[in-house]
Amino acid sequence: MNTVFEIDEAIAILTATPGTLKAWLGGLPAIWTASSGDENDWRPFDVVGHLIHGERTDWISRARIVLEQGENRTFEPFDRLAQFEHSRGKTLEELLDEFEQLRSENLRLLSSWELGEEQFDLVGMHPALGPTTLRQLISTWAVHDLNHIKQIAASMAKRYDREVGPWKEYLSILR
Repeated sequence: MNTVFEIDEAIAILTATPGTLKAWLGGLPAIWTASSGDENDWRPFDVVGHLIHGERTDWISRARIVLEQGENRTFEPFDRLAQFEHSRGKTLEELLDEFEQLRSENLRLLSSWELGEEQFDLVGMHPALGPTTLRQLISTWAVHDLNHIKQIAASMAKRYDREVGPWKEYLSILR
């Protein structure tokens, strides 16, 4: 199979995300980062909580299922909103530290598996999407990070939606 997927490239993105978020969000005033409490309007705090939940219950858990049980076991459904409960009472700095620690542990585990090309084609069963390969799972993990980095930027940009005035025309993030 001819593909552009390279595990080292995916791991590079996955490794960079916690530091990127810490550098960007750490120390910012809460007005930029705090949760709105609205499950339909995720702010940076909510996104980091969501990434933590994924580290605990999604990516590595599903990869392990693919490697050990394949299509014989369907992945557990992922609660996309669990962060609203699990992050309650924590600070953003605590969440950023927790995310960094969990991601580091998960990437160490992933690397320890020393996966080969044949394993990336192993198939697992997603509860809504059906058959998915380990290659697709790991690719999605990396792109999921990028998706949420974009989401954080967009949610923060909305704060100055009106204040940018006529320049909004040039700011695609506000459209």
